[in-house]
Amino acid sequence: MSKELSVPVVSLLARALQRVRSTPPRVIASPPTQPRRAAVALIIRVVPSPNTSLPSQQTNPPTLAEFFDLDWVKDPASRPEILFLHRENGQLDVASTSHVNPRDAKEAQAAFPGGRMEPDDEGCLYTAMRQTWEEIGIDLAEREYMLVGQLDDREITTSLGKRLLMILSPYVFLQLSPHAPPPDPIPTTSLHWTPLSSLVSPDSPPKWSSVTVDAASRLVSKHSPALRFLIQILIGSMEFPAILLEASTSLSYRTKQTSTHDVLEKGINQKAYPKQLKLWGLSLGMTLDLMSYMIYPPPPPNQPVYTPNRASPPSSPLTPVMQLPYQNVVEDLRVDLVAPSLASVFPRFSYPDVNFWIWVFGKRYREVIRGWEASLRAGGVNDRRINWSGTALSTFYAAIRKALVVVIVARALGIVFGLAIAGWWIFWQ
Repeated sequence: MSKELSVPVVSLLARALQRVRSTPPRVIASPPTQPRRAAVALIIRVVPSPNTSLPSQQTNPPTLAEFFDLDWVKDPASRPEILFLHRENGQLDVASTSHVNPRDAKEAQAAFPGGRMEPDDEGCLYTAMRQTWEEIGIDLAEREYMLVGQLDDREITTSLGKRLLMILSPYVFLQLSPHAPPPDPIPTTSLHWTPLSSLVSPDSPPKWSSVTVDAASRLVSKHSPALRFLIQILIGSMEFPAILLEASTSLSYRTKQTSTHDVLEKGINQKAYPKQLKLWGLSLGMTLDLMSYMIYPPPPPNQPVYTPNRASPPSSPLTPVMQLPYQNVVEDLRVDLVAPSLASVFPRFSYPDVNFWIWVFGKRYREVIRGWEASLRAGGVNDRRINWSGTALSTFYAAIRKALVVVIVARALGIVFGLAIAGWWIFWQ
């Protein structure tokens, strides 16, 4: 394996967090018609090697650069992890792409701690910290944690992008000490510390899967079961890309009685999770946003764009990892350099003709994506003045809505024509 492809995950994480800190996030203002907002916390920690003596509690917390220069952090056997959770109570998850659950009852959706902003909250950052403390018992205001920065705001929509529900703000935090108090989640929430190597390492690439959702759940009220059943028959179901999170010793239910060292290193107080945990929807999108900060700078404008079908080597160790299942929508597009999170919220329909008509009406979407790529390559950084992600989402969902209208009308005409032929055959023969 080349030297470029053997970059330690800790080094990739250090690069990512430095870039998150130095990159101003794209902040989306809430429209007057929909002022609701929400916030989540992406919490990252580095688990020391079992053979490393744990450092003593420092008087002053280290800076970001000092943290990644610590011996126990640089140790090749250290393990960077990111915190996901699963809520058992079935309430609306602000990091989900829908109000509905996957068809398979054995599947569980991974999410980040967070929730809706309350009227008394001082801002979205306060919301993320308050919700994290209330739900899983982690006080992000303590000295053991550092606010690294904010990722781009995201729009949560329903009815296939036609109606805005709220604006979501993701914040990235880093645990600075292995001595941090263990979390204390509420009974209906389980915590899942997942190694970043299972998400970003070319040596063990993520295991891609999908989540199937009834398309009718996005279009018809649950109080209209007959219409919902009819729409389900006409347009089928949707499949969203998902990553299977490995069920390792990092999956645990924490209690205050367990010491930090025992929880991190001995793997005690752990239970086998009964469901298959999948990372999908906006939670996957935010994870891919974080991963995108780990890639190397884009190649110069005169250098050919790398695609898996070309012989030129990738410009980043994450290029082969971040090729999502549905990235054949735009040819010759380096999605890992532009917007990897977009493909995570775009569904593929079970009926081939629906996907065909989405492609037919998706010309505007493809133009937006190519403009986004051109903006990135021209300046070396994303043009923060333009809401590229919001425009891409709106144009893609517009293509979906047009495609569904065509398919439903064609199916309805086919049914009427078939009934007419059958009636003529029965009564006139």
